[in-house]
Amino acid sequence: MSWNVALPHQFWVRQFTFFILLIGLFYINQHLWVPNLLFKSRVGWFLLLTIGVSVILMYFLEYYENWLGLPKLMHQAFHPEEEYIPRKKPLPFHIFNLIVAFLTLGISTSVAAVKKWQADEFLRQQLDQQRIKSELSYLKAQINPHFFFNTLNNIYSLTNIDVERAQTALHKLSRLMRYVLYETEKGQTLLSREIDFIKDYIELMKLRISEKVKINLDIQEQMEEKCIAPMILLPFIENCFKHGISSQQQSVITVKLSEKDQVLHLYTCNNIISSYSNSPESQAKGIGLTNTKRRLSLLYAQRFQLEIDDQNPEMNTAST
Repeated sequence: MSWNVALPHQFWVRQFTFFILLIGLFYINQHLWVPNLLFKSRVGWFLLLTIGVSVILMYFLEYYENWLGLPKLMHQAFHPEEEYIPRKKPLPFHIFNLIVAFLTLGISTSVAAVKKWQADEFLRQQLDQQRIKSELSYLKAQINPHFFFNTLNNIYSLTNIDVERAQTALHKLSRLMRYVLYETEKGQTLLSREIDFIKDYIELMKLRISEKVKINLDIQEQMEEKCIAPMILLPFIENCFKHGISSQQQSVITVKLSEKDQVLHLYTCNNIISSYSNSPESQAKGIGLTNTKRRLSLLYAQRFQLEIDDQNPEMNTAST
């Protein structure tokens, strides 16, 4: 606009044609060449095709300009007093046009790469969510069926001895099953409900263990109400009962739960009872610490710390 020159309409036809060609080059590269060549590790073919098509495009554009008579028209527009004399170019096309074509391909490739990364990231998140849901479903099915059956048998036995205690135990078991069946369908639950679930679980476990097992339960009275992944704490407590109780040996199970500075702390400690390793309880296929670690990494990323000490033959400890 600052030239104060009346450009021939052929110039705008050429510019519009070049623009349409660049648009086509952009989308063909983004949707065809990049996915089918570059993303499939055919880098050589990708470079050969893009460079080749760009050079062909430049030859076509040069031929199109000559067909329109644009070089002579542009000379007459800028130098009307001079006679037009065709000059031989060092290259058969304008290098600037080739740079613009390469720039278009570069932007197109970048856009395709970013979209692929976003799609892959979205897919990874979807898979992670499905994995978490699968693990929760697996946990609901595997929270020790042996525990449920034995607890029901113990409650049945209590009906002939202490009806009131049997009713209380049955109520706790129903609350436990309701939590497993319904609360885990949600992505999160209140910390108070998770604590009630742990208390009910431990109380019912007391029906099955002998007097040789001492349970030290220390749960902080007042904790800030927060949301937590359902049944994320149970595997550590369940692990204590799997490997730390015996009807012949004295054993101690310690469970401490507290909150400080917006951080929830769980500490569990138990003896390692080797003679109990062949029991159905120890062989039960619960969610296991391996799956729990994966759930923690998926749900809380870098926001958790897990320490497990199982080297001491007398004691097995875990803290989060």
